Amino acid sequence: MAAAPRPRTIPTRLAAVAAGVPEATIRKWASRGKLTRYGRPGRAEYSVEELADLLARRAGAG
Repeated sequence: MAAAPRPRTIPTRLAAVAAGVPEATIRKWASRGKLTRYGRPGRAEYSVEELADLLARRAGAG
């Protein structure tokens, strides 16, 4: 059985730029379970698809 493909990820800084928020906000969203943190210690990365979904939900709510 094949493993699930790894999601496309981007580092915290790039995720923050893409979302238009500070890096601290990306980390806060991850700690609150809104985004999944990937990567290794000292190098957090976030799924491009998860970030896009979160931003779409926020745009629809506002």
